[in-house]
Amino acid sequence: MNKVRITAVRQTVYHDLMEKYENPIEHACDIKEGQQWISVDAQCPEGMCPSAWASMKEFVEALAKGEGNFFDGWMKNPMSAMISCNDGFRPFSFYIEVV
Repeated sequence: MNKVRITAVRQTVYHDLMEKYENPIEHACDIKEGQQWISVDAQCPEGMCPSAWASMKEFVEALAKGEGNFFDGWMKNPMSAMISCNDGFRPFSFYIEVV
């Protein structure tokens, strides 16, 4: 199985949606831009947000098995994907790639 590197690339924050729909949260996310993890044997890396992992798990598993080229050439690097976590108020985009 391949190792897969996961890099937190960018976070977007929708303050208007938070104000309109979200109950106040003191601490929602510990991830920082540029932070990296390595998934070994398609397992969730230590310190990875469980919600973010749920969003990318299938892609990490496929890349770890040597599969790729998602959506018929979506990514310049066919052994990678750009996946966002499922937080609708402050989603993080993660670049995942075989290393």
